[in-house]
Amino acid sequence: MIYLELFLGFLRVGCFAFGGAYGAIPLIREVVLSYGWLEEETLTYLIAVSESTPGPIMVNLATYVGSTQAGLGGAFLATLAVVLPSFILILLITSAMAAVADNPCVKAVLAGLKPCITGVILATGVCMVLNRCRALEGRQPVDLRAAGITAALGLVLIISARVKKKLSPVKLILLAACMGLVVYGP
Repeated sequence: MIYLELFLGFLRVGCFAFGGAYGAIPLIREVVLSYGWLEEETLTYLIAVSESTPGPIMVNLATYVGSTQAGLGGAFLATLAVVLPSFILILLITSAMAAVADNPCVKAVLAGLKPCITGVILATGVCMVLNRCRALEGRQPVDLRAAGITAALGLVLIISARVKKKLSPVKLILLAACMGLVVYGP
């Protein structure tokens, strides 16, 4: 039964997750918590680990949750379920892309989805911060050093946008790692 639940739960994530992994986090959170596979705090930590490990976040999350619930078979089924809809959709889109690429309706739909996805990602970030602050209440104060690193990285992004120079995600990750070494280093 757990195999079927894992497959159907992550198939739902794969079918309805638009905007990439960050847009899928609310849906993954809903599925994982509704089945009781992980606690909220564990899921928040897992999201952070999935962001920092190689590979797509959705795949990393599905694989980890599947393995914790049903071992190697669960990891395989959850991973298959989360990527299967995208795989099938990409096959269909690439075969039809030439016919619809210049269609104004298709262009309008895609342009309308961009701000929606941005809002979903922003809302996810705010929810994660609020949930993390609630989890820390009574145990330890908010880490001001981490907040400082976040603010500094935000400032770097704003400055790079103002000078119209795109900052590579790899460079941003390396900058964050260096800042972490300086702030938390030995």
